[in-house]
Amino acid sequence: MASSRDRQRKLARAKLDRQLARRAATAKRRRQIQAGVGAAVVLALIVAGSAWALGAFDSEPKKQAAEDTCLWTPQDGAGNANVKDVGVPATKDLPTSGTRPMTVTTNQGGPITVDLDLAAAPCGGASLAHLASRSFYNDTKCHEITAEGALRCGDPSGTGIGGPTYSFYDENVPTGPEPSPSASPAPGQPPAYPKGTVALIGNPPGSNGSQFLIFFKDFNPAKPAYSVVGKVTGGLDVVEKIGALPTVDNGSGAKVKPKTDVVIQSLTVGEPKTAPAASPSAG
Repeated sequence: MASSRDRQRKLARAKLDRQLARRAATAKRRRQIQAGVGAAVVLALIVAGSAWALGAFDSEPKKQAAEDTCLWTPQDGAGNANVKDVGVPATKDLPTSGTRPMTVTTNQGGPITVDLDLAAAPCGGASLAHLASRSFYNDTKCHEITAEGALRCGDPSGTGIGGPTYSFYDENVPTGPEPSPSASPAPGQPPAYPKGTVALIGNPPGSNGSQFLIFFKDFNPAKPAYSVVGKVTGGLDVVEKIGALPTVDNGSGAKVKPKTDVVIQSLTVGEPKTAPAASPSAG
């Protein structure tokens, strides 16, 4: 009897062990399935989140951030009392095509009208427009009639080192003329700065601010250094008249100061104008 009960006890124990083993295996499989499902859900959430961040679910595509058109370098007003703080122009969304009209009225007659070239010199055009909107040029003197044949204006201090509290780099400097065997510009080449050209002049060169030149005669240097910003469209005779004024010593030994004051009474810049579309050729 005892041996029979022991045998039954052993059979029951073996059966229980098998049941426990099956239950453990089932629980392990359940955990594996749950872990796999969880990982898939996490992966799906990551993919969906990335797609949302990239705008995949937006009703309209996200617009690319506007890039800077121009960069303005701050100038230390404390180190130069001749600069004037009138803020800085915008850096983005500036017009980069077409032209912009500029009008200069002086005490010598006028007006002198200029087309600013926004395609070739967008930053120069933006700077002139900004300064004009702040009345920066009004009631200032054109302090030089240069030996190069240009009227130099745009420095309220009349010192040649004045301007706003920012500067910007050259952007439309003509290439130098091809030299002839005599090392002078070859004859017949168009000048780098034809009469009527409006160009920026910086101090030091390449550091443009508010000062500009209006050429009343052709100028063709071996190494051009001024950024062309536009051209005179009206009133060139006024510029030529000013260019013929007698000059006196400017206090630094250079006989470039107009003997008669040349005063900019007002300088304004109008709204941008797009270039006219080319007319179709006749077929």
